[in-house]
Amino acid sequence: MTDTMSPPPAFSCGLDATLRIISGKWKPLIVYFLAQGPNRYGELRRAVRGVSDKMLIQHLKELEADGIVLRTDHHEVPPRVDYTLTSLGHSLAQALAPLCVWGADNMDAVARVFAERESWSRPPA
Repeated sequence: MTDTMSPPPAFSCGLDATLRIISGKWKPLIVYFLAQGPNRYGELRRAVRGVSDKMLIQHLKELEADGIVLRTDHHEVPPRVDYTLTSLGHSLAQALAPLCVWGADNMDAVARVFAERESWSRPPA
């Protein structure tokens, strides 16, 4: 008889494990906004500006499968579903907090870098 369970993924380091959980453009933002408290889908959709419905649903499902997000269906009419962080999700949010501070402290410099990068792709006048 063969074991149908696949072995756990091998990580090259702790950062590799973290990045596999938060890979994707929107997952860190979802974790950030859920760290503020429970959110309904529409609240998350408004908070995570620019995300499509398809990507938000996909990322929420992946974060739920990874044990980061808990989805609670209240079985009401009209439907009400809340998303919250699990204890593992809260520990991830705490780990992401220094990145938020770095981004806030360096927002002007980062904006300049991106403005410069954008000028590279513009055709000369």
